[in-house]
Amino acid sequence: MFLEWVILLKKIVIVEDDKKICQELAEVLKNAGYLPFVLNHFKEAKDDILKQNPDLILLDIHIPYTNGQVLLQNLRQESNVPIIMVTSQNTECDEILSMSYGADDYITKPYNPNVLLLHIAAILKRSKEENGIDTYHDLEIHIQKGIIKNKDRQVILTKNEMIVFSYLFHHKDRIVSRDELMTDLWNNEEYVNDNALTVNISRLRAKLKDLGVEDAIDTRKGQGYILK
Repeated sequence: MFLEWVILLKKIVIVEDDKKICQELAEVLKNAGYLPFVLNHFKEAKDDILKQNPDLILLDIHIPYTNGQVLLQNLRQESNVPIIMVTSQNTECDEILSMSYGADDYITKPYNPNVLLLHIAAILKRSKEENGIDTYHDLEIHIQKGIIKNKDRQVILTKNEMIVFSYLFHHKDRIVSRDELMTDLWNNEEYVNDNALTVNISRLRAKLKDLGVEDAIDTRKGQGYILK
């Protein structure tokens, strides 16, 4: 249970050379339900950040070896991870440069922790919507890519499997009839017969089991299926 809880936390990397600010910020994030990671060395900052596979980066403009805007540019060459620029200088030039280099947001010190948390929540929500990512148990569902993954591995769904799973997922509070699933497939121009639907359900169960979710799809005799 503890491992599943950790996987579900959003990891936020803090790139800030003031140790006191780092400690305070890490505590704020932890109390808000995030998993903070403080970058302690800046010489290989880009590689060290990307190794963490963060959900969001808080990036101070003034850091050792480089500056935050250069690091932002380098990160953007390899990743679209959401980045909030943080600076003690409330200048229009810094804000314009940061946003033009690919920052998702910009906040100045001293900031109200609650305001920062609102910025973080808004960006994570927007990122999730833009990327079409949902969560199911401890899995990430990438609807547009047809991928379901956990921390260690992923499975690729066929188009029909993704249509079936997506319909079950968005109606997981109730039993879904076979007719509903067939209609949804037809609406997506995927014409399958009754036996093909059974095969798709069976393959979905197997793929979810491979990712650690046992008996994800329950068959209700004479009624249909329900995603648990």
